[in-house]
Amino acid sequence: MNVLRAALLASAAVTLAASSAALAQDSYVSDSGTLTPGAAETVYPSKPPYSPYADRNFPTFPLFGDTHLHTSFSMDAGAFGARLSPRDAYVFAKGNQVTSSTGQPVKLSRPLDFLVVADHSDNMGFFPDLLAGKPEIMADPQGRKWHDMVVGGDGATAALQIISAFSQNTFPPALLYTPDSSAYRSAWAETIKAAEEANDPGRFTAFIGYEWTSNTGGNNLHRNVIFRDGGDKASQVVPYTVYAPGSDDPRDLWKWMAAYEEKTGGQVLAIAHNGNLSNGRMFPILDPGTDAPMDREYAATRAHWERLYEATQTKGDGETHPFLSPNDEFADFERWDVGNLDLSVKKTPEMLEHEYARSALKNGLKLEANLGVNPYKFGMVGSTDAHTGLVAIEEDNFFGKTVPQEPNPERTQEAFVRNDNGVVFDWQVSGSGYAVVWARENTRESIFDAMQRRETYATTGTRMIVRFFGGFDFAPADATSRNPAIIGYTRGVPMGGDIGPAPEGKVPTFLVAALRDPIGANLDRYQIVKGWLDADGNVHEQVYDVAWSGDRTPGADGKVPAVGDTVDVADATWTNTIGAPELIAVWSDPDFDPTQRAFYYGRVLEIPTPRWPAYDAKRFGITLEEEVTTKLQERAYTSPIWYTPAS
Repeated sequence: MNVLRAALLASAAVTLAASSAALAQDSYVSDSGTLTPGAAETVYPSKPPYSPYADRNFPTFPLFGDTHLHTSFSMDAGAFGARLSPRDAYVFAKGNQVTSSTGQPVKLSRPLDFLVVADHSDNMGFFPDLLAGKPEIMADPQGRKWHDMVVGGDGATAALQIISAFSQNTFPPALLYTPDSSAYRSAWAETIKAAEEANDPGRFTAFIGYEWTSNTGGNNLHRNVIFRDGGDKASQVVPYTVYAPGSDDPRDLWKWMAAYEEKTGGQVLAIAHNGNLSNGRMFPILDPGTDAPMDREYAATRAHWERLYEATQTKGDGETHPFLSPNDEFADFERWDVGNLDLSVKKTPEMLEHEYARSALKNGLKLEANLGVNPYKFGMVGSTDAHTGLVAIEEDNFFGKTVPQEPNPERTQEAFVRNDNGVVFDWQVSGSGYAVVWARENTRESIFDAMQRRETYATTGTRMIVRFFGGFDFAPADATSRNPAIIGYTRGVPMGGDIGPAPEGKVPTFLVAALRDPIGANLDRYQIVKGWLDADGNVHEQVYDVAWSGDRTPGADGKVPAVGDTVDVADATWTNTIGAPELIAVWSDPDFDPTQRAFYYGRVLEIPTPRWPAYDAKRFGITLEEEVTTKLQERAYTSPIWYTPAS
């Protein structure tokens, strides 16, 4: 079991950095994720160097971060009680202890490698003025009411009213801070300044960013916009908004992004999230707004700007759903599927297909066959969407999504949102997740470029290390290598890449490897999820167990039995007496048809561990209601690798 550990563990200078890569002697991987032969031939024309690590030219370590954190600069976060600023958020993410908005000391188990403070673009700068009771706020009856609620201790209700008013287009016009206002521009300048001060190339990356919050009718179409650039370029624009002079149409956001790049020569990308709260609108197969067939322009533009999708976060997991994947025994995970964002409309089954990552990836194959371009060719990341200024989402260190959910004895009993359409309780909020990037160095440029080529994966809060390579020439013996990444990059492409068409007589093979979080749980299994488009234009999926711990044997259905369970809920503990610290294997697709479009991605599961309410019960001495979930299997989702047949 030391084979993979030696290949993946980092040097002491880099937290969780992986040493599982070196320069291939006859090829290297470009930023596009494709193989370029002969790159090293001029360096070593006769023979390779003795050192397998000399001159390596591809990503050698994963960086863990969050692309989606809110502070007091977001009007809803502030109303909920957030008092931490963007500057505070970066200080915390770097591993320093801070005092939370509820007065509690808090610190991460380990520093993060990067962070995007993504405060809402609409009404940026509004909340500080609301809290201060500025005359122009108090002159509006609704503004005065919200102010009095916030200072009177009922900020959570005020926050929900603010979200609902924004969603239902009833927000008082007099309280809208347009991007040309001095308060708005001051808040954006402070956001940029905080990122510039925190950015420390090689050690910690602080991205400039914001969240564009399209939420008309309560249907979530949010995107986080991330700049590759520094303040010199980002300060030349103000964030794009939903309310005038902005738009709630993603196509208009993409136009804003194009205009930014044309004006500054910089680069931006957008990451959508929480399709599970869009009520069937996040991943359409028809043209949004007209219900006409989707056109090539929409598909190509979306694919260009949205290279990643946030597949897991505090408001539920977005990989798949039991209704969509009835044969997947792990599909029923951290569900938040009662309705849309503000529960103004109930969920119905026909909405689900257009809300989850796996079904979007499948429909993307179908759209590509018709349009020649795949609008849903995205990689996977996780992030928190915490509205506390704190990236504190580990199960034993969970500080909630909003300030009222910071640790307290009542938080497992309260409702996050409740109305006639249903209820979502605070205990249903997930302790998730992280965005993980395979980068060459810890800089804005390197991480952004890795995001663009989709060499990323999502975790639900664990810091496991995951590799996923696809090609046509991997052999079983490759799984015994101390340097699987050298083989992976030499003979195939990493997560986020493309393969195909298949050489005559060959099938796709995948080299997979995973190493547990050093202070976390052992691994249960490594699975490959396949989706494909058949000759009749129908899409399918199948989940394969490809590596697992122990001596378990797959059943007649090909499924490996459950790993077991060592969780002591009462004591909020578990033991690593089951599972494995590392998994590595080579797998060949047994059902491959070279004429069918397909995608493959990895899903890695840990053994069962306590969920955050179990830690609350022990630490506060409380009794949980029977329906509260107290255990889970943390997991990771890699970006897919796509197979394209000959045309």
